[in-house]
Amino acid sequence: MLSTGALRAHLLAAGLAGTVATSREESLRSYRLFAARDPRVMLGLDPEWGWGEGDLLRLMADKCGVSGDPAHRSGPDVIDPERTLSALDAFAERLGEAAGRRAPVLFGTGHPHRLLGFYAALADALSAEGCLVLTPAQGRCVDITTRFGLRTHILDYARGVALVREPGLSGTGRETGAHTHSPLPVRAALEGVVDGGWPLPELVVGDHGWVCGAGQLGIEAIGLADTDDPALFVGEAEGQVSVAVPLDDGVRADHYRPLTRYVLNRARLSR
Repeated sequence: MLSTGALRAHLLAAGLAGTVATSREESLRSYRLFAARDPRVMLGLDPEWGWGEGDLLRLMADKCGVSGDPAHRSGPDVIDPERTLSALDAFAERLGEAAGRRAPVLFGTGHPHRLLGFYAALADALSAEGCLVLTPAQGRCVDITTRFGLRTHILDYARGVALVREPGLSGTGRETGAHTHSPLPVRAALEGVVDGGWPLPELVVGDHGWVCGAGQLGIEAIGLADTDDPALFVGEAEGQVSVAVPLDDGVRADHYRPLTRYVLNRARLSR
């Protein structure tokens, strides 16, 4: 088993927590845009409360451990590893509960190049416990607004984890899918659940729009989020998101493997 101390050391050494690559400028820009209800950072969430920049900064200081000083405007951002560990424990508890009742589960990521392996290992473990890992609406077209304008993407699955690809890319070799913050893929997947007569997921696991989009529709959702993704933490504060784990979501894919072992051990899903 990976001990809490060993994982804490890994979080700091890999830049998953402690001083992270996300800049203070990026985080503050996201808080400013969220306060203005810019859909690029809402991730499908429609908050019930009014969130100003100051409110968001205080929330993120509480949830992630970033500096709560509004005069701190530049440099790298910081995540408190103790907050990451606590959230990972809550994340693992939700997975264990889902496994215990053999719940249907949907996994999806907007960070397939980094986080696919993490989610795929969890999907394998839940499947081995008898959970139905849902893969609805495979091949469905999803029109997503990007910085290059409206682009059509294809909903696909890799190792039980939903992602979107650009048309014409098979998913073979090094290409694993597109980076996206959009909630539209999870909405398409849930429409596919209904259309295909699948059971609705009792838990959605992922990041970005997968978590916020599902949580906004009343489905239990848990996921990972960086300091420039305030939507997941707002969703957690308001009750639409069950668990938001603060960590850097853009480090090398292999750096997430110890998190996989830790979560599976805590959820009693290791074999």
